[in-house]
Parts: sequence; C-alpha cells; structure tokens
Amino acid sequence: MDIVIRSADPGEYETLGEITAQAYLQDGLLAFGDEDDWYLGELRDVAKRASDADVLVATRGGDILGGVTFVPAGGPMAELARPSEAEIRMLAVAHAARGRGVGQALVGACVDRARGAECAGVVLSTQRTMHAAHRIYERHGFVRVPERDWRPIPGHDFTLLTYELTL
Repeated sequence: MDIVIRSADPGEYETLGEITAQAYLQDGLLAFGDEDDWYLGELRDVAKRASDADVLVATRGGDILGGVTFVPAGGPMAELARPSEAEIRMLAVAHAARGRGVGQALVGACVDRARGAECAGVVLSTQRTMHAAHRIYERHGFVRVPERDWRPIPGHDFTLLTYELTL
C-alpha cells in the first residue's frame, strides 16, 4: 500500500499533534529539552496551524504516519520566508514509520504545492542534529544558506539552520 499525502482532517489533529510532539521530544529537538518546553504546545496545536496554513498528513492503510505544515507564500505562519517563498514547518514522522519514505513524500508534496502556487522557492529551518532530514531536503534539491540561519529564542544559544530550494 502506498503512502497517501492529503490535508489533515480535524478528527486527526490530536493524533498528528501527538506524533509531532513525540518526534521532537524523543529526538531531543526542543530548545529546553523536556515536557515543560513551551514549544510542545505549539507542536500539539494542529488546529491552530490548520487555521493559518496547510497541514498535510501522511497515511498508509488508514494509519497516520506523520505530517508537515506547509506555509504558502505570505502566510501568517512564515518565520523566515520572503514574500515569494513558501515555507515548510514542523515536519514529523512517527518513530515506527521512519525509514519508509514518509518524510520524503511529505517534503515532495510541499514542493509540489509551492510549484503549483508559482512560488519562487521554498525555505525551511532545521537543527544541526537532524541528519536524516538534511538528506531528504538535499535529495529534493534544497541547499544550505548559512546567511539565513537564525535564533528563534532571543538570548538563547539555539540556532536553526536554513535550507532553501529555488523553483
């Protein structure tokens, strides 16, 4: 059975939010590192993201495998996208589904959406330790742009790396 990428349904928000939160928690990707991290609430709040962006879900045989937030050009959830760029945020794959092409399919769906919207490019933030994700991005043609790296938390030494794809 193939991976299906589609818009998340409201009845899936809680499950997808928990998959996303657990992926970040278990992989040690939170700036403050534990269940008290403020960003967990953002990761779990899929309904909020869906009101401002396109939340995509990856499924196989009815099981939710992961998801991503696609921010169209000029979308309110954009953190570093320029006016003509789309942005990919909060990509997460359930631990049990990793290594099966889920992340690849989600990124591909975002790139396809950006092309369909005639965006000039796609941008995303990632962390230094996310080597598997970096490989996925690079397979899609994304390149590192260190001059766009940034720190989302003022006064905290937590730097996000930037990748971009020119369309």
